[in-house]
Amino acid sequence: MAHYLVTGAAGFIGARTSTMLIEQGHTVVGIDNINDAYDPRMKEYRLKKLQALKGFEFVRDDISDKGILHRQSAITNRKFDGVINLAARAGVRFSVENPWVFLESNVMGTLNMLELCRHSGCKKFILASTSSIYGENPQYPTPETASSSEPMQPYAASKKGAEALAHSYHHLFDIDVTIVRYFTVYGPAGRPDLAIFRFVKWIMEGEPIRINGDGKQSRGFTYVDDIARGTIAALKPLGYEVINLGGHEVISINGLVELIEELTGKKANVQYGPPNLADMTMNQADVTKAREMLGWNPQVKLAEGIGNLIEWYKSEQSWAKDILTP
Repeated sequence: MAHYLVTGAAGFIGARTSTMLIEQGHTVVGIDNINDAYDPRMKEYRLKKLQALKGFEFVRDDISDKGILHRQSAITNRKFDGVINLAARAGVRFSVENPWVFLESNVMGTLNMLELCRHSGCKKFILASTSSIYGENPQYPTPETASSSEPMQPYAASKKGAEALAHSYHHLFDIDVTIVRYFTVYGPAGRPDLAIFRFVKWIMEGEPIRINGDGKQSRGFTYVDDIARGTIAALKPLGYEVINLGGHEVISINGLVELIEELTGKKANVQYGPPNLADMTMNQADVTKAREMLGWNPQVKLAEGIGNLIEWYKSEQSWAKDILTP
């Protein structure tokens, strides 16, 4: 049994990763500030389920505040076998509107958690990063060796900064660092500011679907359980590695709408708007490295995963229908 710190524990990936760790017999201290980056009701829902699990302890705090390193809490008075840093401000479009909060959370927050590892003697650090870091025109499928030096928005730039900091702490203090770059994650109780959740809700509630551009842009979507499994697998000692975790099925946004129509049995009212310059036209992960180093492959097919989300939405519709989907 091991003891882990998971930041962003009430977040989409953080909650699922924490749950899987506990199911495997480990204990977890989770930290989250339950901010309003998206509707906090979704975070409270996930947190309530986590707090019902034996082996989970929650700290409500902000990792971007340097004071977190000095306050007495379950973070500062425990020894951890690993820190899984999933807390972040995410979203390419929102980062254009308020880049400062992305810098605070993603760079300063990462620095504080690296300092925690340094001073507590924790020798394993996982950093969640993003496929957005690869910029506008990488090769497809995109390997980890593709350039990450031309970010298209502050979100990707902030993750690049966090990655660079993590490498410096590996070099200076011999912290074992694995950076996992996620590709468009979805699933039950997912982020309501992302396409799949919004499309399911809008179709189920008979609301118009808003699409930026012509809908021909495509994504390699990844089911949250696959992402959590890969993140946990990355806890093994690797030295310093950057590893893609991404879906094996690429679909256009128009194709995604058609699939959700088929699975819900409802017709979408699609409204197209101007394209957003912060959006990538495509992403697709080369996961050869994850397969070889972690023994990981994505397992959940897109239709199955979206079906699980639809069933979750139906079961929680009494309150989920009011979740804000900006």
